Amino acid sequence: MVTKTQTKEKVASPTNEEKMAQLRQLIAEVKGLENPHSHLITVLHRTQDLYGYLPVEAMDEIAQAMEIPTAHIWGVATFYHYFKLTPPGKHVISVCLGTACYVKGATQILQAIKDELKIEFGQVTQDGLFSLGPARCLGACGLAPVVMIDDKIHGELTPKKIVQILKEYKKQAGKEQ
Repeated sequence: MVTKTQTKEKVASPTNEEKMAQLRQLIAEVKGLENPHSHLITVLHRTQDLYGYLPVEAMDEIAQAMEIPTAHIWGVATFYHYFKLTPPGKHVISVCLGTACYVKGATQILQAIKDELKIEFGQVTQDGLFSLGPARCLGACGLAPVVMIDDKIHGELTPKKIVQILKEYKKQAGKEQ
């Protein structure tokens, strides 16, 4: 019997220079469109997709290249809650606060996470491993209460279960270093 071993190859993340080059290319494409200023939100979304948040240097580049006042760009970025102005943690935790989850104990799950990680919504742990945010509904009401870590849903949680899950993520992070 022949067995295959699967190994995960680490794909190198693009460097900041490569990300900035991609951003400049996007801006050049947008500037070729009719009313390029009307595409600012699209450019900000794509920037956040590249970086995981909106870094100051990227917003400065957008302002200069699109000839839009920096204050206007900051106004748009801070008005919409979707945009993040600080880098997220390696693992992004979203706590569902929808009706089903709320009724089934989401506040206790949230408190257990806050106690374990020593952070509040919108914050990142000191080691940069986790960031925490709310979600209105994750679409897994039958598993309530639920938390999504990165793209994985964890359901039927108790405070004890979520703490154990967080410890597993911490343990895995320790092995990767």
